[in-house]
Amino acid sequence: MRRARVTVAYDGTDFHGFAPSSEVRTVMGELRVAIEKVARRPVTLVGAGRTDAGVHAWGQVVSCDLPGGMDLQKLTNRVNSMCGPEISVRDWNWTDDPEFSARYSATYRHYRYDVLNTPAANPFVARTAWHVFEPLQCWAMQLACDPLIGEHNFASFCRLPKPVAGEAPPSLVRRVMSADWAPVPGDVPGLLRFEIRANAFCHQMVRSLVGTLVDVGLGRLHAGDMRAILTQRDRRCAGQVAPPHGLMLWEVGYPSASIKP
Repeated sequence: MRRARVTVAYDGTDFHGFAPSSEVRTVMGELRVAIEKVARRPVTLVGAGRTDAGVHAWGQVVSCDLPGGMDLQKLTNRVNSMCGPEISVRDWNWTDDPEFSARYSATYRHYRYDVLNTPAANPFVARTAWHVFEPLQCWAMQLACDPLIGEHNFASFCRLPKPVAGEAPPSLVRRVMSADWAPVPGDVPGLLRFEIRANAFCHQMVRSLVGTLVDVGLGRLHAGDMRAILTQRDRRCAGQVAPPHGLMLWEVGYPSASIKP
């Protein structure tokens, strides 16, 4: 058996998230069924990020163990024929590191969130962008990103995990490397994009940040409020939670471990 690494894209609209579930349709559940049919053996998948229901991905990464003689190109073609077009395997490689984990070996995750800021909706981006019809002050939203850079406790922007008896609560400290707003050039007028890169994210962190930053852009909050909200460590101090369909897991980064063809 050899450790393999696969990069997956998916439209999350009709899935109940990425993580497997015996009760609802999920991305990992569909992917695992397809891989097991081709490999003709049980397969355990490990994903880099557990995206919520309705969230998309272009660069989700999954690791698993497969028979060493398996033709990865044929496996890719067959899995895509079963899972497409909602799920698409973009790339599949063997790794040199038998301990490689899509989740625990990752050094950063990069998310994008699209906002359509026009008076009228655009049906062609309705599945992938949050429509905000009131004018946004993008400069204020960008200014409010400055306090996010660095290592902070993001409790104000996270959905707190359920406490487990006898266990300490998980840390909500994360290290944000970059966070920026910019107009998206192209054929869709009024499309704005928030990009954020961090070592990891807690539950609903990106959507909470986007919702609060949009409140800044609408004038409901001031850019200077962001630092105070962050230091309060209280979810009630932050703004709205942005809807899931504007969010996309764009890329996952790893150390320069060698990949074998």
